[in-house]
Amino acid sequence: MNDTHVIRFGRAICGDLDAAARREWWLANGRGAYAAGTISHTLTRRYHGLLVAPVVPPLGRMLVFAKADATLEIDGRALPLFTNRWSDGAIDPRGHVHIESFELDGRIPVWRYAFGGATLEQRIWMEQGANTVYVAFRLAGAPPAAATLELRLLVNARDHHGETTHRDVLPEIVADPALGSLALRHAGAPEFSLRFLARGGAIAPDRTWYRNFDLALERERGLPASDSHLCVGAARLDLGFGDWVGIVASTECEASPYLSEALRRARVRDTSALRRVEVLVPEMRRAPPWIKRLALAAEDFVFARPLPDFPDGVSVIAGYPWFGDWGRDAMIALPGLLLATGRYETARRILETFARFVDRGMLPNVFPAAGAVPEYNTVDAALWYVEAWRAWFECTGDRRTLAANFTVLGDIVAAYRAGTRHGIGVDPADGLLRAGERGVQLTWMDAKLGDRVVTPRLGKPVEINALWYNALATMAELAECLGREDRSYREDAARVKSAFRRFDRADAGLYDVIDGPDGDDAAMRPNQILAASLHHSPLDPARRRAVVAECAAELLCSHGLRSLSPRDPAYRGRYEGGVAARDSSYHQGPVWPWLLAHFIRAELAVTGDVAAAKARLAPLGDHLADAGLGTVSEIFDGDPPHAARGAPAQAWSVAAALEAWWRITQAEAAADAPVRFAGGAA
Repeated sequence: MNDTHVIRFGRAICGDLDAAARREWWLANGRGAYAAGTISHTLTRRYHGLLVAPVVPPLGRMLVFAKADATLEIDGRALPLFTNRWSDGAIDPRGHVHIESFELDGRIPVWRYAFGGATLEQRIWMEQGANTVYVAFRLAGAPPAAATLELRLLVNARDHHGETTHRDVLPEIVADPALGSLALRHAGAPEFSLRFLARGGAIAPDRTWYRNFDLALERERGLPASDSHLCVGAARLDLGFGDWVGIVASTECEASPYLSEALRRARVRDTSALRRVEVLVPEMRRAPPWIKRLALAAEDFVFARPLPDFPDGVSVIAGYPWFGDWGRDAMIALPGLLLATGRYETARRILETFARFVDRGMLPNVFPAAGAVPEYNTVDAALWYVEAWRAWFECTGDRRTLAANFTVLGDIVAAYRAGTRHGIGVDPADGLLRAGERGVQLTWMDAKLGDRVVTPRLGKPVEINALWYNALATMAELAECLGREDRSYREDAARVKSAFRRFDRADAGLYDVIDGPDGDDAAMRPNQILAASLHHSPLDPARRRAVVAECAAELLCSHGLRSLSPRDPAYRGRYEGGVAARDSSYHQGPVWPWLLAHFIRAELAVTGDVAAAKARLAPLGDHLADAGLGTVSEIFDGDPPHAARGAPAQAWSVAAALEAWWRITQAEAAADAPVRFAGGAA
């Protein structure tokens, strides 16, 4: 994996508990399961665990395997390789001091421990498409007299959002010493069982509670900050030399115990993914290593969502650890995650999966868990859906698939014209789209405290009408391409473009909302950048320049755009505190990386300066070595030093960087292309 961004830390970081615990690794399996932890092996979130699996598919995720605490017995010494923080403030043991280095090999976290002349390597990875995790060790160097590893296996059986009570985890433990295996069965969840296999040793059953792990990041979020896990067994492994030993944990009936082969599959998966990107998207061959690293991270957000009439259904997890699939997020992220990385077939399957959820012209905001009802409370998800189809067709030119799905797109526009839920519909006076009713959050600024919507934005939001214009212009183009030209699309688009002048502010930029209950809202927010960045912009060049200039002066930060100008009295520069404090500040100042792609695209259209656009992206490359390693956080503080906040791995944040690079290289290629005249090449 030499062509990806090197993420590696030595003792300066690994031996500093605060620094090591702040940096998290994340793995996913393409079925909604994940594994996550810190460099130091300390738990800091309720979501940390070696296997968090969708026991009730597609996203009924439970923490089933929490930790594998390793102790090395070497030359008569017992050396813990893990660290635990406890609720009483104690740190015991302090095994992080033995970590020589940590790195990501592709997506696989790798620890190395040094003991005199010996080096112990540890790796953790997941099996693609299976709820299976591997924890493997290999000893190298000068051989000691004896080297044995003990792994204490700590399990749970709670919802990954939930809290543990000691009654929650009382499994039946079935050991098979001959096979070196241990199986757990839960009376309260007969559909779920967890099996451990030891490679290079055996597992002795246990039933010991480890109570009061301290979860520092949950405390920061104003949530209960203590957890407990049940040790169900201790694996004793003979390290030997040059051979991988370890344990396999799986909810599958048949999980391979062969560590070397499983590791090879995981590494081949990463190298193949990068090769595919470079073959299908030639621009990516010139991408810097950190962009290629994000191309790997993009794989972790795509997961299977089979439907009764579409068993190949696919969706996008909005972020790890606490998000599921969201309509708006998935459509905004799709071009960066999938088109910029050449995964056109997967993108098609996602678009066709989502087509089955369109209802009254709307896509759900939050997609349903098993047996649940979709929530149709977003005005823009369906408009982003139209744009995602446009971008997909631009890449593939697949008229047959577009024709088969064109009716769905037409139904969306027809429903918005006629009017649909939550006051969403066209104002006959000007052709603009209005939306909103009290108590319902419809735009991406959707934080809500009880019955109070923090940023209600009732009326005609600027980005919604930019998306509406883009959808109408797109439909006109697609209809013409399919020989189904409908003049009403072009006529409505022309009317919206003319009416869009109503968003102009006299001093600069655009209003955030017009025709609201209290008139026009002049709050300086980043939503206006979409009017300048979308494929079909309702703005003329001068107005585009004004929007870009204002956003650059007031909102642009290293990792994205602030959600509100610091000069606004409602601005909140730090995203911290309990649930109410964080939700009330969510869109009142924090920096959102997903908007960076739109700023770069708009600025590039205005200036044509490719070098400047690349420079805008560079700070995100630095961020990959902090917080969620190799990925991009959901938000950052609006105030310097712009600390990473929110979910440590967010789909549209990763997608923003990938899409921006993709668009930059396209612009660069277009600028370098020779101009051809009738008589031949220039």
